[in-house]
Amino acid sequence: MFEVVATSGDSMLGGDDFDQRVFCWAVEQAKLPPLGPRDMRLLQMKAREAKEYLTFHGEAPLTAKLSSGELVDLSLDTETFCSITQTLVNKTLGPVRKALRDAGLAVEDIKGVVMVGGATRMPQVQRAVAEFFRRDPLNNLDPDKVVALGAAMQANVLAGNKPQGEDWLLLDVIPLSLGVETMGGLAEKIIARNTTIPAAKAQEFTTFKDGQTGMSFHVVQGERELVADCRSLARFELKGIPPMVAGAARVRVTYQVDADGLLHVSAKENSSGVEASVVVKPSYGLADADIERMLRDSFEHANEDVHARALTEYRVDGQRLLEATRSALSQDEKLLGNDERESIRTAMLSLEKLLPGNDHRAIKRAVDALNRATEDFAQRRMDEGVRRALSGKMIGSL
Repeated sequence: MFEVVATSGDSMLGGDDFDQRVFCWAVEQAKLPPLGPRDMRLLQMKAREAKEYLTFHGEAPLTAKLSSGELVDLSLDTETFCSITQTLVNKTLGPVRKALRDAGLAVEDIKGVVMVGGATRMPQVQRAVAEFFRRDPLNNLDPDKVVALGAAMQANVLAGNKPQGEDWLLLDVIPLSLGVETMGGLAEKIIARNTTIPAAKAQEFTTFKDGQTGMSFHVVQGERELVADCRSLARFELKGIPPMVAGAARVRVTYQVDADGLLHVSAKENSSGVEASVVVKPSYGLADADIERMLRDSFEHANEDVHARALTEYRVDGQRLLEATRSALSQDEKLLGNDERESIRTAMLSLEKLLPGNDHRAIKRAVDALNRATEDFAQRRMDEGVRRALSGKMIGSL
C-alpha cells in the first residue's frame, strides 16, 4: 500500500533555471553585447548541452557561432557550475522541509528517496539530497520515465485490472482544503488539505432566519478564510425544509472524495429527509502552479485572514442576535418593565452602530452586552412559553 501523506513543490523551479544560469555565465565570460532571439536560443541550447555533459564529465565545452560571426568558445567545469547554481539547489530543499513538516516526519523516518525528473541527474542535486537525508538517493529507475510508469500502473488499477500476482493500493492526498460557504461569505473547511483519499467527512449546519425552507450551498476549495479568496467548485440548493425558527433545523452536509478524486457533496435535512447533492472534480483545470499560488497566498495573508474571519463571524452573530431580539420584543414586550425595555433598546442601538465598522473586538463587546441585557427577558419568555403549553391540560394527558 502506497500512501501519500504530504505534497509540496516549487513549480517555478526546474532544469531550465540551471540552463539560464549557465547562459548568463557564458554571456558574462564572453562579454557579449545584447543578443537577438536567434542567438539567444542557440546559446541557451548550448548551455543545456554543457549542463548535461557535466553529469558524467568534469568539464564541458560551450561553443557557439553567433549570427554576427563572433565565436563563443568557453569551457565550463564542475566547480564553476556548482558555484553559479548553488542557490537553485538550496531552493529545492525548501519544499522538501515543508513536506516533512506537513507529514509530521523527521529525516530519520525516511527510508528511501526516489529521484524524479531529468534535473535530478545533476551530481550536486544528488549530493544535496544525500546530505539532507543522510542516505544515497535511489537511482535504479530512469528519472524521466518513473512518473509515467507510476501513472500507468495506477490507471491500470483504477480501470479495474488486477496485475497477475499483485495486489496494491495507492492512497493519494487532497492538495487543497474543500469547504462550504457560510453566512457572511466565510469558507468553512470540511476536508482539510493533505487528507488521504478516499475520504468522507460530515458537518451539521442550520438555518439563519425563521421559517426558512431552503438553503443554498456553495462548494469551495482553498486555504483562505473568505470565499472571495477561494476557488469556486459548484453550487446547489436544498429545498423543502420544514419551516422552523432560526437555528432549529439540522442539515447534515457530507463531503466524500473517492479514489478517482471525484468529490460528492450531499445535504440532508434530518427531520424531513429532504436531500440534494452535486458531484465535482476538484482537480479539474488546477495546475501545480495554481496549488502553489493558493498555498503561498494563505501563508502571506494569514494574519489579515484571521482578522477578516473574526470580524465577519462577530458581524453574523450580531445580526442574528438583533433579529432574534426584535422578534422576541414584537411577541413578548409586555413581559418587560420600562427600564428593562430601554436598556435592551440601548444595547441594540449600540450594536447596530458598530456592525458596519471594522473593530471586531468592539462588536464582540456589544454582542456580549446585548446578551446580558436580554438574559432575564429570555428566561421570562421561556417560563411564559412553558406556562402556555401546560395551561388547561391534565397531568395525565402529559
